[in-house]
Amino acid sequence: MGGINMGDWTLRLGEGPLPERALIGGKAWSIARMANLGLDVPPAFVITTRACAAYQAGGFPDGLEREIADGIAWLEGKTGRSFGRGPSPLLVSVRSGAPVSMPGMMDTILNMGITADTAAALAAETGDAGFAHDTHRRFYDLYAGIVLKAGIEGFDPAGSHADWNAALAEKGCAMPDAPVERLHCAVCAVFESWNSRRAKRYRQHHGIADDLGTAVTIQAMVFGNLSGNSGTGVMFSRNPVTGAREPYGEYLPRAQGEDVVSGRFTPRPLAAMRDTVPEAYDRLLAAAESLERANRDVQDIEFTVQNGQLYLLQSRAAKRAPAAAVRFAVDMVAEGMIDAAAALDRVTPDQVRSLLAPRLAEGEAEKATLLARGEAACPGIGIGLVVTDTDEAERLAAGGEDVILARATTSPEDLHGMIVAKSVITEHGGSTSHAAVVSRALGVPCVTGCGDGSVSVLAGQVVTVDGSSGRIFQGALKAVAPDEASDEALAALRRMAEAASPLRVLPADSDPGVPIIDLNALPGGEDVANLPRLLEGAKAATGGALASDAGMAVAVACGVGTVIGSPVLPLLLSAARAGKPAADREGLAVEATS
Repeated sequence: MGGINMGDWTLRLGEGPLPERALIGGKAWSIARMANLGLDVPPAFVITTRACAAYQAGGFPDGLEREIADGIAWLEGKTGRSFGRGPSPLLVSVRSGAPVSMPGMMDTILNMGITADTAAALAAETGDAGFAHDTHRRFYDLYAGIVLKAGIEGFDPAGSHADWNAALAEKGCAMPDAPVERLHCAVCAVFESWNSRRAKRYRQHHGIADDLGTAVTIQAMVFGNLSGNSGTGVMFSRNPVTGAREPYGEYLPRAQGEDVVSGRFTPRPLAAMRDTVPEAYDRLLAAAESLERANRDVQDIEFTVQNGQLYLLQSRAAKRAPAAAVRFAVDMVAEGMIDAAAALDRVTPDQVRSLLAPRLAEGEAEKATLLARGEAACPGIGIGLVVTDTDEAERLAAGGEDVILARATTSPEDLHGMIVAKSVITEHGGSTSHAAVVSRALGVPCVTGCGDGSVSVLAGQVVTVDGSSGRIFQGALKAVAPDEASDEALAALRRMAEAASPLRVLPADSDPGVPIIDLNALPGGEDVANLPRLLEGAKAATGGALASDAGMAVAVACGVGTVIGSPVLPLLLSAARAGKPAADREGLAVEATS
């Protein structure tokens, strides 16, 4: 089972053959995949990336409104509920989903279909007016910010929908009356988020094509905010920070998914589920193992528990810190899950360079002044000036200043500052918050959940951030570089890379026994564009221009037998990539970001 066409623009998920990821996006593909495996997934249909392309070219394409109506009717049949009316209202989520994972970069609207009337129906059906009111407010919060661009921080939880409409009117906005009109506007907003500043910057940083577009998944809502034995969370099938083979994640009782990833709340450790919903916890562990085995990669799983029943909302390849990337690759080869070639594809040279970056020297932490402590969200050392404004961080970094970005929480709007920062600090949020997930994808040291007021205390100071321990110290502390030969996982990966590399790599200052071309000593030797001429006929070479995939590709093409440089493993990984067929090399950028 996978997907069945409902027309030119939409597919039902969970029926028929599995569609192409490029057509339906990663989120919808994962829903169809989980349905294939017999896991509990709320029913959903998807508006394809083809519809996104048509929208970008000329607005809502002909026939899409009818197909959305058909999809809603199908969801009504699957759930026994009615969209926009009682006595059992159907609410849906409207979620973005590009073919390549771009976590947090595009928009999602939850609780679509709730109105004053359907909120009353939900209250009567569940016997919980507080739940219905909370769900209604949550919809207003997301819709006003994402679709109406109202600029309202949040609606008063004690207010009524009339109060919320009045707040919108003060901003010159109005909530559409009809649920169907709201749904169409939400689909447009998701399509438009593909070209948001943050999404374009993320694609540029990760080398993702601009013409892929996003799909839109419309899925029946399940409610983590319904009761005391309801909740929501994010689980990784293995630890994405250290690489340890153990479940890792967070759970927030009586909440919805946006509460976890937004960083506005600090969730509980995943194991806390065992105390309130033990059966759902056990099913989650079993599902994670099944998904990891089926996809042959570590999984990042979003889930909701409604009255003790587990529902899976998404599963994707997990973003991982550099140390975890290496350990995942090596362990999965040892477990027979992937081969050495796949392992080498999953670790980038830059990840290894980050892993071999300096750490605090012996005794430095003990004699330093500790300014703040939080959760170790991405390992590494970051030293710089603490800046609290994202645009200011980008400006200072462009002028050569090392900056630490400190925020109460981060959102996709902060991406440009996170990219240039030496480290990221937040007051709130945990290990699955936006700040943590994006920092791991960028390889930037990160400490989350430092507590109220910590940003104002740190602002303007030069600090050292230790993302491995979650500590922030006053001043610039001494750091030392680790030895790549002493790490067992790096050594195992190095053996794989040596077997796959078309040339030999020796540590700096080694004697290869043949003449060496020192590119650093040659005019233009720092420019990769000059390497084909400079390396012609060379037997051995060294120089900074070789410390890139492009530089090593030229060395391989020129028939260079030995490259000399340290650290060795990143150079070997680049050489192994250069030795792959062209078609395989084109897939590496997608592999690294999906």
